[in-house]
Amino acid sequence: MTYAPATSTGRTTAGQLATTSRHLYEQGWMPGTAGNLSMLLPDQPQRALITASGRDKGELTNQDMVEIDAHTSEPVRTGSQRASAETCIHSALYRTTDAQAVIHVHSPYATVIATRAQHPQHTSLLHLERYELLKGLGLADPSRTTVPVFVNWPDVPRIAHNVAAWATATPGAPPGLLIADHGITTWGNSLAQARNRLECLEAICQLLVLAATPLSTTTTPDTSPTAEHS
Repeated sequence: MTYAPATSTGRTTAGQLATTSRHLYEQGWMPGTAGNLSMLLPDQPQRALITASGRDKGELTNQDMVEIDAHTSEPVRTGSQRASAETCIHSALYRTTDAQAVIHVHSPYATVIATRAQHPQHTSLLHLERYELLKGLGLADPSRTTVPVFVNWPDVPRIAHNVAAWATATPGAPPGLLIADHGITTWGNSLAQARNRLECLEAICQLLVLAATPLSTTTTPDTSPTAEHS
């Protein structure tokens, strides 16, 4: 059984996800089946739609979505399609930020910077300053920010736990994060805003790579996951 949006709002949301996924695929940021996007349902904000796992991101349709509980990442209805294993990271952001849409892609420059900035056991903090593109992130101080680079643990809920802990403990954190050897995640009050923020952060990472700029990083200990993490 594929997802069949029952309301006009559901159909619109699913269509926006499919269109944005195709756009990011064409940019080379969601190769093959990589990456995932989600968006809260405007008429049911406790629920979200997320792109189905294992689907070609350049060919998604309205039916290639999974409806989930936005805070727990549990599917709302059963069917043949599965949500991504990284759905719990989206839910962590919906619980701890004002996100209404979340995008995760494997854009090349952000992935390179995540690889260079990572620490093997702890969250690494990438310090950015002076880039004009920082103004595109909606920061209180657009002259500087600190982007977390999370360890790419095989246990994805552990990553989600660390993301939630970071977002809760860091008011005013930028609407973006990196995962070592993996890619970039951004969020916003709409898919358009999340995509714009993604483009700004990817462009900054491109500048860092092309200029061979030494990275300014520190580390912070991760909190230990509990049995309650999602």
